[in-house]
Amino acid sequence: MSMFSDPDDETVVVVAPKKQTTPDREHRRQPRYNVLLWDSDGHTFDYVEKMLRELFGHEKQQCEEIAKSVDADGKAVVLTTTMEHAELKRDQIHAYGKDNMEGSKGSMWSTIEPVE
Repeated sequence: MSMFSDPDDETVVVVAPKKQTTPDREHRRQPRYNVLLWDSDGHTFDYVEKMLRELFGHEKQQCEEIAKSVDADGKAVVLTTTMEHAELKRDQIHAYGKDNMEGSKGSMWSTIEPVE
């Protein structure tokens, strides 16, 4: 409960409802999904870094680390989120467009998978 005075010196009482917490709150949490970016020989590091900055808002250093991980491991997690958001981000990767390098045939490949 909060109390404050208004300009007319009348006391006003504000009663906020208590936050209800239930023991099973964790059980109601939406499942999490990873957005995976897969390696592609038809895309440069610059393309990957630019795409990650524009679509995900990652900082330059994080983009560089993800690009290196995709190149070294064949894939990398670029985001963990709800299923609907993961699907949106996967679709944005697919729609991003091709790289300027010769031989690039289109966007990079992305999938989503549930977090275990």
